[in-house]
Amino acid sequence: MLGPRFRGDERLKDFVVLKQSTPNFARTFSLEATRPKEGELAEVAGIVPAGTPLYLTSVATQTNRQLVAAAAAVRRAGFEPVAHLAARRIASAQDLRELLHGLRGEADMRRVLVIAGDAQTSGSYPDALSIIQGGKLREAGIEEIGIGGYPEGHPRIRADQIEAALDQKIAAARAAGLRVHIVSQFSFDADAIVAWLNRMRKCGINVPIKVGMAGPTSVPALLRYAQRCGVGASLKGLMSGAAAGLLGHVGPDRIIDALAAADGLGDIAPHYFSFGGVIATARYAGDAAGLARRDRATA
Repeated sequence: MLGPRFRGDERLKDFVVLKQSTPNFARTFSLEATRPKEGELAEVAGIVPAGTPLYLTSVATQTNRQLVAAAAAVRRAGFEPVAHLAARRIASAQDLRELLHGLRGEADMRRVLVIAGDAQTSGSYPDALSIIQGGKLREAGIEEIGIGGYPEGHPRIRADQIEAALDQKIAAARAAGLRVHIVSQFSFDADAIVAWLNRMRKCGINVPIKVGMAGPTSVPALLRYAQRCGVGASLKGLMSGAAAGLLGHVGPDRIIDALAAADGLGDIAPHYFSFGGVIATARYAGDAAGLARRDRATA
Protein backbone atom coordinates (compact mmCIF):
# COMPACT_ATOMS: atom_id res chain seq x y z
CA MET A 1 0.00 0.00 0.00
CA LEU A 2 0.99 3.62 -0.36
CA GLY A 3 2.91 5.53 2.28
CA PRO A 4 1.62 8.38 4.42
CA ARG A 5 -0.03 11.32 2.65
CA PHE A 6 1.60 14.74 2.44
CA ARG A 7 -0.42 17.08 4.65
CA GLY A 8 -0.85 20.71 5.57
CA ASP A 9 1.26 23.33 3.83
CA GLU A 10 4.11 20.99 2.94
CA ARG A 11 5.70 21.81 -0.40
CA LEU A 12 8.05 19.61 -2.38
CA LYS A 13 11.04 21.62 -3.57
CA ASP A 14 13.43 18.91 -4.70
CA PHE A 15 12.61 15.43 -5.83
CA VAL A 16 14.22 12.04 -5.37
CA VAL A 17 12.80 8.56 -5.69
CA LEU A 18 12.45 7.27 -2.16
CA LYS A 19 11.17 3.71 -2.41
CA GLN A 20 12.58 1.01 -4.64
CA SER A 21 9.22 -0.68 -4.16
CA THR A 22 7.37 2.20 -5.84
CA PRO A 23 5.72 0.76 -8.98
CA ASN A 24 7.53 1.94 -12.10
CA PHE A 25 4.29 3.00 -13.75
CA ALA A 26 3.45 5.36 -10.85
CA ARG A 27 6.77 7.21 -10.90
CA THR A 28 5.70 9.41 -13.80
CA PHE A 29 2.16 10.72 -14.06
CA SER A 30 -0.06 13.42 -15.47
CA LEU A 31 -2.68 15.63 -13.87
CA GLU A 32 -5.94 17.03 -15.18
CA ALA A 33 -7.59 20.21 -13.96
CA THR A 34 -10.44 22.52 -14.86
CA ARG A 35 -9.53 26.20 -14.92
CA PRO A 36 -6.70 26.05 -12.36
CA LYS A 37 -5.90 29.39 -10.77
CA GLU A 38 -2.38 30.82 -10.91
CA GLY A 39 -2.07 30.53 -7.13
CA GLU A 40 -2.97 26.84 -7.33
CA LEU A 41 -0.44 26.30 -10.10
CA ALA A 42 2.26 27.95 -8.02
CA GLU A 43 1.50 25.64 -5.11
CA VAL A 44 1.40 22.54 -7.30
CA ALA A 45 4.79 23.57 -8.71
CA GLY A 46 6.19 22.97 -5.24
CA ILE A 47 4.69 19.49 -5.09
CA VAL A 48 5.38 17.74 -8.40
CA PRO A 49 8.39 17.80 -10.75
CA ALA A 50 8.81 20.48 -13.39
CA GLY A 51 7.58 19.34 -16.78
CA THR A 52 4.73 17.22 -15.40
CA PRO A 53 1.94 17.15 -18.04
CA LEU A 54 -1.11 19.10 -16.89
CA TYR A 55 -4.20 18.54 -19.04
CA LEU A 56 -6.76 21.32 -19.29
CA THR A 57 -10.31 19.99 -19.34
CA SER A 58 -12.62 21.20 -22.09
CA VAL A 59 -15.28 23.54 -20.67
CA ALA A 60 -18.31 24.50 -22.77
CA THR A 61 -18.38 28.06 -21.44
CA GLN A 62 -14.66 28.69 -21.94
CA THR A 63 -13.59 30.75 -24.95
CA ASN A 64 -10.56 29.93 -27.07
CA ARG A 65 -8.88 33.06 -25.70
CA GLN A 66 -9.43 31.84 -22.14
CA LEU A 67 -8.06 28.40 -22.98
CA VAL A 68 -4.91 29.90 -24.51
CA ALA A 69 -4.42 32.11 -21.45
CA ALA A 70 -4.86 29.11 -19.13
CA ALA A 71 -2.37 27.06 -21.13
CA ALA A 72 0.15 29.91 -21.03
CA ALA A 73 -0.22 30.10 -17.24
CA VAL A 74 0.40 26.35 -16.99
CA ARG A 75 3.57 26.72 -19.06
CA ARG A 76 4.80 29.66 -16.95
CA ALA A 77 4.30 27.56 -13.82
CA GLY A 78 6.73 24.99 -15.21
CA PHE A 79 4.34 22.30 -16.41
CA GLU A 80 3.74 20.77 -19.83
CA PRO A 81 0.30 22.08 -20.89
CA VAL A 82 -1.98 19.69 -22.78
CA ALA A 83 -5.28 21.19 -23.94
CA HIS A 84 -8.41 19.21 -24.69
CA LEU A 85 -9.62 19.80 -28.24
CA ALA A 86 -13.35 18.98 -28.20
CA ALA A 87 -14.18 18.47 -31.88
CA ARG A 88 -17.87 19.31 -31.75
CA ARG A 89 -17.21 22.60 -29.98
CA ILE A 90 -14.88 23.86 -32.73
CA ALA A 91 -16.97 25.92 -35.13
CA SER A 92 -14.74 25.86 -38.21
CA ALA A 93 -11.33 25.12 -39.66
CA GLN A 94 -10.44 28.79 -39.18
CA ASP A 95 -11.47 28.56 -35.52
CA LEU A 96 -9.18 25.55 -35.04
CA ARG A 97 -6.27 27.26 -36.82
CA GLU A 98 -6.58 30.32 -34.59
CA LEU A 99 -6.79 28.20 -31.45
CA LEU A 100 -3.74 26.12 -32.38
CA HIS A 101 -1.80 29.26 -33.33
CA GLY A 102 -2.50 30.75 -29.92
CA LEU A 103 -1.69 27.55 -28.03
CA ARG A 104 1.59 27.09 -29.88
CA GLY A 105 2.62 30.72 -29.87
CA GLU A 106 1.71 31.66 -26.29
CA ALA A 107 2.00 28.33 -24.44
CA ASP A 108 4.54 26.49 -26.62
CA MET A 109 2.02 23.65 -26.69
CA ARG A 110 3.21 20.48 -28.41
CA ARG A 111 0.60 18.00 -27.18
CA VAL A 112 -3.20 18.01 -27.24
CA LEU A 113 -5.92 15.56 -26.24
CA VAL A 114 -8.38 15.13 -29.11
CA ILE A 115 -11.91 14.16 -28.07
CA ALA A 116 -15.33 14.32 -29.70
CA GLY A 117 -16.87 16.39 -26.92
CA ASP A 118 -20.40 16.16 -25.62
CA ALA A 119 -22.05 18.87 -27.72
CA GLN A 120 -25.18 17.68 -29.51
CA THR A 121 -24.34 19.52 -32.73
CA SER A 122 -21.04 20.17 -34.48
CA GLY A 123 -19.39 22.48 -36.95
CA SER A 124 -16.61 21.35 -39.25
CA TYR A 125 -15.47 18.50 -37.02
CA PRO A 126 -18.07 15.88 -35.95
CA ASP A 127 -15.60 13.66 -34.09
CA ALA A 128 -12.00 13.28 -32.96
CA LEU A 129 -10.96 11.40 -36.10
CA SER A 130 -11.97 14.33 -38.31
CA ILE A 131 -9.59 16.63 -36.42
CA ILE A 132 -6.74 14.11 -36.56
CA GLN A 133 -7.21 13.64 -40.30
CA GLY A 134 -8.06 17.18 -41.35
CA GLY A 135 -6.99 19.55 -38.59
CA LYS A 136 -3.39 19.99 -39.78
CA LEU A 137 -2.11 19.51 -36.26
CA ARG A 138 1.46 18.72 -37.25
CA GLU A 139 1.67 21.83 -39.39
CA ALA A 140 0.55 23.86 -36.35
CA GLY A 141 3.48 22.54 -34.29
CA ILE A 142 1.68 19.73 -32.45
CA GLU A 143 3.92 16.69 -32.09
CA GLU A 144 1.80 14.27 -30.04
CA ILE A 145 -1.89 13.67 -29.44
CA GLY A 146 -3.89 11.83 -26.83
CA ILE A 147 -7.10 9.99 -27.66
CA GLY A 148 -9.79 8.69 -25.32
CA GLY A 149 -10.17 5.15 -23.99
CA TYR A 150 -13.04 3.60 -22.03
CA PRO A 151 -12.34 0.75 -19.57
CA GLU A 152 -16.06 0.44 -18.79
CA GLY A 153 -17.23 1.04 -22.33
CA HIS A 154 -19.14 4.02 -23.65
CA PRO A 155 -22.85 4.52 -22.93
CA ARG A 156 -23.61 5.31 -26.59
CA ILE A 157 -20.99 3.32 -28.53
CA ARG A 158 -20.60 -0.45 -28.89
CA ALA A 159 -17.35 -1.99 -27.62
CA ASP A 160 -16.32 -3.25 -31.08
CA GLN A 161 -16.88 0.23 -32.53
CA ILE A 162 -14.72 1.80 -29.83
CA GLU A 163 -11.82 -0.54 -30.55
CA ALA A 164 -12.14 -0.02 -34.31
CA ALA A 165 -12.16 3.75 -33.76
CA LEU A 166 -8.99 3.50 -31.67
CA ASP A 167 -7.26 1.66 -34.53
CA GLN A 168 -8.41 4.34 -37.00
CA LYS A 169 -7.26 7.22 -34.83
CA ILE A 170 -3.86 5.67 -34.14
CA ALA A 171 -3.32 4.98 -37.85
CA ALA A 172 -4.43 8.49 -38.80
CA ALA A 173 -2.14 10.06 -36.19
CA ARG A 174 0.86 8.10 -37.40
CA ALA A 175 0.06 8.95 -41.01
CA ALA A 176 0.06 12.62 -40.00
CA GLY A 177 3.47 12.27 -38.33
CA LEU A 178 2.08 12.49 -34.79
CA ARG A 179 2.99 10.43 -31.77
CA VAL A 180 -0.07 9.08 -30.00
CA HIS A 181 -1.12 7.90 -26.55
CA ILE A 182 -4.42 6.92 -24.95
CA VAL A 183 -5.96 8.64 -21.93
CA SER A 184 -8.64 6.49 -20.33
CA GLN A 185 -11.83 7.58 -18.63
CA PHE A 186 -11.58 7.17 -14.87
CA SER A 187 -12.99 4.04 -13.26
CA PHE A 188 -13.32 2.73 -9.72
CA ASP A 189 -13.09 -0.93 -10.73
CA ALA A 190 -9.49 -2.17 -10.64
CA ASP A 191 -10.37 -5.53 -12.22
CA ALA A 192 -12.16 -3.82 -15.10
CA ILE A 193 -9.17 -1.57 -15.74
CA VAL A 194 -6.68 -4.45 -15.78
CA ALA A 195 -8.96 -6.51 -18.06
CA TRP A 196 -9.34 -3.56 -20.44
CA LEU A 197 -5.58 -2.97 -20.56
CA ASN A 198 -4.97 -6.66 -21.31
CA ARG A 199 -7.60 -6.52 -24.06
CA MET A 200 -5.98 -3.47 -25.61
CA ARG A 201 -2.60 -5.18 -25.72
CA LYS A 202 -4.01 -8.42 -27.11
CA CYS A 203 -5.71 -6.39 -29.86
CA GLY A 204 -2.31 -5.04 -30.86
CA ILE A 205 -2.80 -1.56 -29.40
CA ASN A 206 0.67 -0.95 -27.99
CA VAL A 207 0.77 2.83 -27.61
CA PRO A 208 1.36 4.34 -24.15
CA ILE A 209 -1.78 4.43 -22.01
CA LYS A 210 -2.42 6.98 -19.29
CA VAL A 211 -4.81 5.25 -16.89
CA GLY A 212 -7.51 7.60 -15.67
CA MET A 213 -7.99 7.67 -11.90
CA ALA A 214 -10.00 9.97 -9.65
CA GLY A 215 -7.73 11.79 -7.23
CA PRO A 216 -8.58 11.99 -3.53
CA THR A 217 -12.17 13.18 -3.25
CA SER A 218 -15.15 12.69 -0.96
CA VAL A 219 -17.34 9.75 -1.87
CA PRO A 220 -20.45 11.91 -2.49
CA ALA A 221 -18.44 14.01 -4.96
CA LEU A 222 -17.12 10.89 -6.68
CA LEU A 223 -20.67 9.60 -7.06
CA ARG A 224 -21.71 12.83 -8.76
CA TYR A 225 -18.80 12.76 -11.19
CA ALA A 226 -19.27 9.05 -11.93
CA GLN A 227 -22.92 9.53 -12.84
CA ARG A 228 -22.10 12.58 -14.95
CA CYS A 229 -19.25 10.83 -16.80
CA GLY A 230 -21.01 7.52 -17.46
CA VAL A 231 -18.95 5.21 -15.26
CA GLY A 232 -21.83 3.99 -13.14
CA ALA A 233 -20.89 0.35 -13.68
CA SER A 234 -18.04 0.66 -11.19
CA LEU A 235 -19.99 2.51 -8.52
CA LYS A 236 -20.65 -0.78 -6.73
CA GLY A 237 -16.91 -1.35 -6.61
CA LEU A 238 -16.41 2.11 -5.20
CA MET A 239 -19.07 1.75 -2.53
CA SER A 240 -18.00 -1.74 -1.50
CA GLY A 241 -14.77 -0.39 -0.06
CA ALA A 242 -15.61 3.22 0.59
CA ALA A 243 -17.84 3.14 3.64
CA ALA A 244 -14.94 4.12 5.91
CA GLY A 245 -14.21 7.11 3.69
CA LEU A 246 -17.66 8.60 3.59
CA LEU A 247 -16.63 11.27 6.08
CA GLY A 248 -13.27 11.95 4.47
CA HIS A 249 -11.46 11.59 1.16
CA VAL A 250 -10.58 8.47 -0.77
CA GLY A 251 -7.98 7.96 -3.47
CA PRO A 252 -7.27 5.23 -6.05
CA ASP A 253 -4.97 3.15 -3.80
CA ARG A 254 -6.60 -0.14 -4.78
CA ILE A 255 -6.24 0.60 -8.49
CA ILE A 256 -2.55 1.48 -8.10
CA ASP A 257 -1.97 -1.73 -6.12
CA ALA A 258 -3.76 -3.83 -8.77
CA LEU A 259 -1.77 -2.30 -11.62
CA ALA A 260 1.47 -2.80 -9.72
CA ALA A 261 0.66 -6.50 -9.31
CA ALA A 262 -0.31 -7.07 -12.96
CA ASP A 263 2.12 -8.17 -15.68
CA GLY A 264 2.32 -7.49 -19.38
CA LEU A 265 0.42 -4.20 -19.43
CA GLY A 266 3.07 -2.34 -21.42
CA ASP A 267 3.73 1.38 -21.14
CA ILE A 268 1.19 2.69 -18.62
CA ALA A 269 1.12 5.62 -16.18
CA PRO A 270 -1.45 7.22 -13.88
CA HIS A 271 -3.54 10.14 -15.12
CA TYR A 272 -5.17 11.83 -12.14
CA PHE A 273 -8.46 13.71 -12.45
CA SER A 274 -8.47 16.44 -9.81
CA PHE A 275 -12.09 16.29 -8.70
CA GLY A 276 -11.07 17.07 -5.13
CA GLY A 277 -8.83 19.95 -6.19
CA VAL A 278 -5.57 20.05 -8.11
CA ILE A 279 -3.44 20.69 -5.01
CA ALA A 280 -4.75 17.68 -3.09
CA THR A 281 -4.44 15.55 -6.23
CA ALA A 282 -0.84 16.66 -6.78
CA ARG A 283 0.04 15.69 -3.21
CA TYR A 284 -1.51 12.27 -3.69
CA ALA A 285 0.31 11.76 -7.00
CA GLY A 286 3.63 12.78 -5.49
CA ASP A 287 3.16 10.33 -2.64
CA ALA A 288 2.22 7.51 -5.01
CA ALA A 289 5.30 8.27 -7.10
CA GLY A 290 7.58 8.03 -4.07
CA LEU A 291 8.75 11.64 -4.31
CA ALA A 292 10.52 12.95 -1.24
CA ARG A 293 10.49 16.39 0.30
CA ARG A 294 13.68 18.07 1.45
CA ASP A 295 12.83 21.04 3.64
CA ARG A 296 14.68 24.25 3.01
CA ALA A 297 15.45 26.67 5.81
CA THR A 298 13.23 29.72 5.73
CA ALA A 299 14.11 33.18 6.98
